Amino acid sequence: MYSRFFTPPKETFFLFGPRGTGKSTLIKDSYTSAQVIDLLDPDTFLSLTAAPARLTGLIDASPSVTHWVIDEVQRIPDLLPLVHKLIEKHKGLRFILTGSSARKLRRTSSDLLGGRALECQLHPFLAAELAMDFNLERALTIGMLPLVWSAERPESTLKSYLSLYMQTEVVAEGLVKSIPTFSRFLEAISFSQGNLINFSSIGRDCGVDRKTIQAYVAILEDLLVAFRLPVFSKKAKRELVSHEKFYYFDAGVYRTIRPAGPLDQPQEIDGAALETLIIQQVRAWASYREQAEQLYFWRSRGGAEVDLIVYGKKGIWAIEIKNSGRVRPEDLTGLKEFGRDYPMAERILLYRGKHREVISGITCIPTVDFLAQLAPNADLPLVALSN
Repeated sequence: MYSRFFTPPKETFFLFGPRGTGKSTLIKDSYTSAQVIDLLDPDTFLSLTAAPARLTGLIDASPSVTHWVIDEVQRIPDLLPLVHKLIEKHKGLRFILTGSSARKLRRTSSDLLGGRALECQLHPFLAAELAMDFNLERALTIGMLPLVWSAERPESTLKSYLSLYMQTEVVAEGLVKSIPTFSRFLEAISFSQGNLINFSSIGRDCGVDRKTIQAYVAILEDLLVAFRLPVFSKKAKRELVSHEKFYYFDAGVYRTIRPAGPLDQPQEIDGAALETLIIQQVRAWASYREQAEQLYFWRSRGGAEVDLIVYGKKGIWAIEIKNSGRVRPEDLTGLKEFGRDYPMAERILLYRGKHREVISGITCIPTVDFLAQLAPNADLPLVALSN
């Protein structure tokens, strides 16, 4: 068991996150006296689907229970209005509502309990949560999902994990018309990992139009298994690209989906996995801090690029990620160009070497050091690392 950086709020809240991030385990450990309603249990699911009002009866029959957990609440959206009424009726009652997707919930209740519940997200492990157990090579191979990290056969668990999503989320909910086409899409878009999304090109590979591909990407985002990074264009001083970048949320998931053959160069897949891992870690860091830091990338029409921009009230941090053991002059080009447009930015290059150094005002940090210290309880760790 590892201590997670996520701190549950005291009031009613939603806890969203992809399957396997440890939502149920975290909540059960945090609320040992809570009553759990598990909607993955077939009997419970069928009972409450047939008559959602039974939830009120369950709670009224246990007046001494103050905390109720509804696990995978998105499976029965009709429970939300009842939860809303129960919160209003019993002022001391608290609900913890977990889910792997908010898609169906937002269709029935766009404001999710009328703003009476916080929305939180649980991410895969942070390296700092694993502490001495963190291993970079292992993380790049199997990812950081708790379900996979603790498995005896992580590669097999990853394959089963993806099949589970296809079966329980995509197929069972009828989210797509053609499962074979969607399966081809999952592979096709893996070649766009860390790259600009070209919906038309992916559509041609899958034999569908761009609107279908856009809908498929939206499904992955709703299921929290993918995200997009927008281009950083605040007070832009040069012409920038307009397309967003695509990422599967976890390096292990990406590697499992991405086909690899004799024409694929290992360093290309390894580089995308490293970029995925670091961006996933910074996303989790920003989410748990609740300081409203936003993530972007930067690329000019001329080709200058920075992999990750962290923008918040306290500053701008430009992070370039290199899967190499030494820093080459050309590795700094994007950061230098970004510094010309945003001289106030803190510029950082992460690489696979062992030494910290400052080159042309750019702080070069070993990836392992960066990840080990990336904890949300430290204020602006990116600055602290560069000092």
